Amino acid sequence: MKALLATLSLLAAEPTTVIEPTDTLLHIDRVEITASLKSDKREPISATRLSMHRLEERGVSSVKDISALAPNFYQPDYGSSITSSIYVRGFGSRIDQPVLGMVVDDVVVMNKNAYDFDFYDVRRVELLRGPQGTLYGRNTSGGVMLIETLSPLAWQGMRLVAEYSTLSSAKASVAYYAKPTERFGVSVAALYSHDGGHFRNTYTDKMCDRGDNGSVRLRMQWLAGRWSFDNILSAGYTSEGGYAYHHFLRESGEYEPIAYNDPSSYERLTLSEGFVAKYRSNKIRLSAVTGYHLLKDKMTLDQDFTPRNMFTLQQMQLEHSLTEDIVIRNAENGRRWQWLCGLFGFAKWLDMSSPVRFKTDGINDLILANANKGIASGGLDGEIEFGVDNFVIVSDFRIPTYGVALYHQSSWRLGRWQLSAGLRVDWEMSSMRYNSHATVPFRFTLTMPDFKPLTTEFKGSERQHFFEVMPKFSAEYRFDSRNSVYATITRGYKSGGFNTQIFSDILQVKMMNGMMESLGIYMDDMATTTYDSASATRYKPETSWNFEVGTHLAPVEGLTLSGALFWIECFDQQVTVLPKGMSTGRMMSNAARARCFGVELSAEYRYRGLSLVGDYGYTNARFRKYDDGVENYAGNYLPYAPQNTVSLVAGYSWLVDNRVLNEVSLSVDWRAIGRIYWNEANTLSQPLYSLLGAQLQLRMGRYTLSLWGRNLTNTRYDVFYFKSVGEEFFSWGKPLQCGVRLNIKL
Repeated sequence: MKALLATLSLLAAEPTTVIEPTDTLLHIDRVEITASLKSDKREPISATRLSMHRLEERGVSSVKDISALAPNFYQPDYGSSITSSIYVRGFGSRIDQPVLGMVVDDVVVMNKNAYDFDFYDVRRVELLRGPQGTLYGRNTSGGVMLIETLSPLAWQGMRLVAEYSTLSSAKASVAYYAKPTERFGVSVAALYSHDGGHFRNTYTDKMCDRGDNGSVRLRMQWLAGRWSFDNILSAGYTSEGGYAYHHFLRESGEYEPIAYNDPSSYERLTLSEGFVAKYRSNKIRLSAVTGYHLLKDKMTLDQDFTPRNMFTLQQMQLEHSLTEDIVIRNAENGRRWQWLCGLFGFAKWLDMSSPVRFKTDGINDLILANANKGIASGGLDGEIEFGVDNFVIVSDFRIPTYGVALYHQSSWRLGRWQLSAGLRVDWEMSSMRYNSHATVPFRFTLTMPDFKPLTTEFKGSERQHFFEVMPKFSAEYRFDSRNSVYATITRGYKSGGFNTQIFSDILQVKMMNGMMESLGIYMDDMATTTYDSASATRYKPETSWNFEVGTHLAPVEGLTLSGALFWIECFDQQVTVLPKGMSTGRMMSNAARARCFGVELSAEYRYRGLSLVGDYGYTNARFRKYDDGVENYAGNYLPYAPQNTVSLVAGYSWLVDNRVLNEVSLSVDWRAIGRIYWNEANTLSQPLYSLLGAQLQLRMGRYTLSLWGRNLTNTRYDVFYFKSVGEEFFSWGKPLQCGVRLNIKL
């Protein structure tokens, strides 16, 4: 009651003092052993940097929440943690290799299935847009996201967070940071979250997108003279539903309720161990980052997403990956020439099993209907029948991948000019051993009184090698330490791979051909309706040239401005395609060439307790060439990436001279995303939509109480579209959400 009366008296009175929001974790200069040798805020690059205070102020709890806060960055929230894709500057990938690299505490994350995780005690996020392959990891053709968690050498104490929101969702985290000596720090942190779900499966009358997540992190840091060491061990577990897909009726434009009969879920276990060793002297800086990642997950899908008994998929993966990144550079000693050299290597081993179970309707519609149509066209009266009402196509894969890269970057200061040149030489090898097989009893009613087993097998191996040279050039002119203009030319690269999702289609074709051939009917045209060899499942790397000009300005105290214009030419673009006919899978193909141009603008103004932040991104991404054999899509917009991203955040903080209440902060944010085209033909799209959010924070000593709301106008919008066995589906964005959060620092 006292707190309530204090709050009411505060709102009725004039603020006694106006200050900038308190953020004890924002500026820490004592210890910076976690600072990357590669990350330099003076680099001529289009970047978005979010401090711990800004992450909490804007309600960022995962990578998806950064959508639109960073210009031309978009990760839709649909499906589950495995399916949400990332789009940067008009380009993205729905399956396999991402366009964005991710580095957490200097350790490269090798599998995009682990990108979607809950943030807790994240100290800083940096999103560098444009190709970053010259310096960072693997597959960074669109950019790289650098995530840094809180260091026990930078802050000591205990942090507790508890949150409750609509639909019985809850989250809690606890972390303890200690520095027993001046040169040793240790921290332990844990998080648990429960999502009550937002969408109901009307067939089961249950929320289909409920989920639970848990994670722990242990960190130890040492300072030993010129050396520093950092060890981060973390583990996480995810168990969630998802796949809230509405059947779309094209003719009427109506959405049917979510209704599917088979279980759908996603489970993921991750384990990460990173060891960072750094050396500093008057002449050089050296770092060696060793990372190990374990990812074990299982995705279960009703793949037709209807109440019919068509077919289901269960994809299980077990991946081990090792990375090593060694960097040496000269110390920043005022010399005109600054240089950096590095060696990056990785090895990962993926074992995957993807059994597809065909059920009654799937057997009749996808297999027997095609086979009997071929028999009828051959002039025969009989039909083929199966002796079972379901069977499994088993597909097992073993995919080891190895890579090594050498890179160098030099910068020269010539008066007000800074010229930079970088080069990365990258070699990668990937192989795939596959075994896909199925056995079904069948008979031909005209000549076979009894069923006989038909065994179809498709096994073998494939191998690919990739070699790429990626140069980078930049020139920057600095008017002073806070104002500059720049221009860059960079080559982007995203590695190739194998299409494992198409093997079910391949085996279906072989099965039908096998049945036909056993009857003396040869249907050569059937094999052309899909891909019948493993070599067709390979796809090549995607490359690009990126041209960018931009500026970073600070014209007056408290105001910072940045802007960039870019042009991208993409070659051998990796496009997700559906094989012709009633396909059960999808695949990546180097089917297109594209170009994209756009603009990115950011402005930030801070005066005492007032903060205004605006970000805008525009992309115009079109196919230069893309002909799928049926239609020519040249000139059409690339699907799935938004043309506009807009974000405006306004905040104000009051310092209160009150025993109970010390500070009040109010922030309002508006985001807009769109237009998004859903198919290559550009016949379906999501217009620009707006999302309004707000947050009120009450700081009471070591306690901070926050009331927040997202999508306050309860806007209905689409975030994803796809086709399955000839039917169309949409996923909707999350509706109105409200919650309360308590932060405690001890």
